[in-house]
Amino acid sequence: MAKIHLVAPGEPGSVEGAPQVPSSDFVPKCEISGKDALSALHRAGSRQCRQEIANIVCQHQAGHLMPQSLPQFCPQHGKFFNSRWHFADTDLSKVENPVRVVFMLVVHGRAVRQLKRLLKAIYHKDHFYYIHVDKRSNYMHREVLQMTELYPNVRATPWRMVTIWGGASLLKAYLHSMHDLLSMLDWKWDFFINLSATDIPTRTNNELVAFLSQNRDKNFLKSHGRENARFIKKQGLDRLFHECDNHMWRLGERTIPEGLEVSGGSDWFSLTHKFVEYVINSQDELVTGLKQFYTYALLPAESFFHTVLGNSHMCDTLVDNNLRVTNWNRKLGCKCQYKHIVDWCGCSPNDFKPSDLIRIQQLTRPTFFARKFESTVNQEAIEILDNHLYGQYPLGTVALKAYWESLFEQADGVSSLNDVALTAYSSFFRLGLHKQETTQSSSETCRFEPIGYPVSVHLYFYDDRFQGYLVRQEVQNVVTRSCEMLEVWAVPQATLQLEHNLHEFERLKHLEVGTEWDPKERIFRNFGGVMGPLDEPVAVQKWARGPNLTATIVWIDPAHIVAASYDISIDVEAEFTQYKPPLQRPLRPGVWTVRVLRLWERVAEARFLVMPLAFKGREPLRTEDHGWVHAGPPGNVYLEQSFQQLAHVLKLPPSEPALQEVQKKTSLVGKPLEAWVDSSVEAFWVTGDICSDQTSSCPTIGLCTKTSWSSLSPDPKSELGPVKKDGRIR
Repeated sequence: MAKIHLVAPGEPGSVEGAPQVPSSDFVPKCEISGKDALSALHRAGSRQCRQEIANIVCQHQAGHLMPQSLPQFCPQHGKFFNSRWHFADTDLSKVENPVRVVFMLVVHGRAVRQLKRLLKAIYHKDHFYYIHVDKRSNYMHREVLQMTELYPNVRATPWRMVTIWGGASLLKAYLHSMHDLLSMLDWKWDFFINLSATDIPTRTNNELVAFLSQNRDKNFLKSHGRENARFIKKQGLDRLFHECDNHMWRLGERTIPEGLEVSGGSDWFSLTHKFVEYVINSQDELVTGLKQFYTYALLPAESFFHTVLGNSHMCDTLVDNNLRVTNWNRKLGCKCQYKHIVDWCGCSPNDFKPSDLIRIQQLTRPTFFARKFESTVNQEAIEILDNHLYGQYPLGTVALKAYWESLFEQADGVSSLNDVALTAYSSFFRLGLHKQETTQSSSETCRFEPIGYPVSVHLYFYDDRFQGYLVRQEVQNVVTRSCEMLEVWAVPQATLQLEHNLHEFERLKHLEVGTEWDPKERIFRNFGGVMGPLDEPVAVQKWARGPNLTATIVWIDPAHIVAASYDISIDVEAEFTQYKPPLQRPLRPGVWTVRVLRLWERVAEARFLVMPLAFKGREPLRTEDHGWVHAGPPGNVYLEQSFQQLAHVLKLPPSEPALQEVQKKTSLVGKPLEAWVDSSVEAFWVTGDICSDQTSSCPTIGLCTKTSWSSLSPDPKSELGPVKKDGRIR
């Protein structure tokens, strides 16, 4: 039988400090009876993870895992201490011996340009910047390593962890980082402040330093502000959790150690060097016991530092303020959106938009940072704050309203792309070349053949509107045989049709179909709605306020098969309605239609494309692969019941001729398949422009750096420049 392979600490699938797995087959050391533990064992994917879970549960059942009691060192035992802060003067020039801050940035994803804007906003030569990049974000890590070469006071952690929402790994990452920072004898810092790439400063660096210098012995953490027993229940601190397989598994109940005053709230904080040193180096029973307790806690970073400080001899240094403002909208942000990675329901803040910024102005407590901000959702809010702090960029500065975000780089490896994305990006590029060739028919030197796979793909936004995909790829000139790098801009076309004389259905403002619907920000995260036969589309309707309504939603496939029909109720206050019918897959490739009906009369209609796949496993589709994926669902029925009897009411053409037509296409491979893909795609996307990295052999193709849209265009707001005389780079 196979042996278990141990995972090195910090690797995905294992949290450093978990009881080590014996090198034997998976056998629980005790009889496991709790339903949470049994459920976790049943669901965990890897043998490594199941063994860890079993070891932990057995230790816990034997009473060997958790401290039974912990000492209390706070003289004010029994009450949450809230020290006074002072903020007399924001003029840094009047501050004697100003404090120096180390900013700990915990980042993931691909929003590199927003991270650069954050670094520009908080950078000063007298402070320090330590960046941890999630182990899954290799593109971000490559970019951060380049940033560290620009400034001696910017460093990246030499180790990386997978940090999941609510996971023990985030606390491990903070503790590991603090240990590193205490060992860096060339960095003399007074405060530790953690930030993410979605944070933006609301006051200048000078104001922050002036404030902290007047409160240099204070630790700033935000408390939950609730009755303690309620907080423990809500936070799940009375439950045992373990992180493995990039998931937080709930394993049963546990008791809070006797003598302990548990506290917590926000996992964003500003801590003194002295307190960090105590947390990392102390061997007293309180710190060592709490490290053990929080190794198996949900959301440990939201409570560990609060609880250590509140029970320690330094409890009188605690200020109940984390110096941030967070854009909470519980109605939208608490939708259990993390159930796929944690056995618990959690909340997440909303992104700031310009209308939310008044919340910052209305605050009476000192705040220096706000979160969250996402440039793919709203960049204007970032621009407003940036201009408020540091003034507007000079007149004529380019790209202030533009935003680019990488989706793919060659160094990621083509294996990081799924077959739908690769099919779409390749088609966008071919269509761009075809347009260039047909519009410049007089010039033979404007004919190109694509080489290999795309080299990079970016999302492009302007004025907070999605403008399309930018695909770069190498080409060979058909005439001169010379090679060059071109970038094509693919622009999505609107497909919504609203009827006239809508009466009460004037409320309907938008209808869209896509995947990756985000109910918190109320946008599709799959920009442009690129989808294939194996995807699960969602239909979303946007409404203005108005009378209660009932509407019928009908989905029609490319062969005029009625795939789904259902009613929705829209109450007076409703802004969005959305539903994902559980359609049998594969979906038939081609143009789909979703209609909104009032008493079977069409009110609105949107078309969307289910793209035929040109690849399987990133290799071109072969004859033996094509069959089932393009054939539609078994028996042409998408749900348990057929809705084809509605075809007459909907006045649809007969489906038989259409079925015969699409059937011919299911066996296509090679160039005919590419032609089918391209003809499908060009009904929904047009080529905005095309450009070249260097002077092109085609005289009508300009340089990418001279355009306003290319991913190679100048972007001064996100470019890191030299340190100025005042120690800043913004």
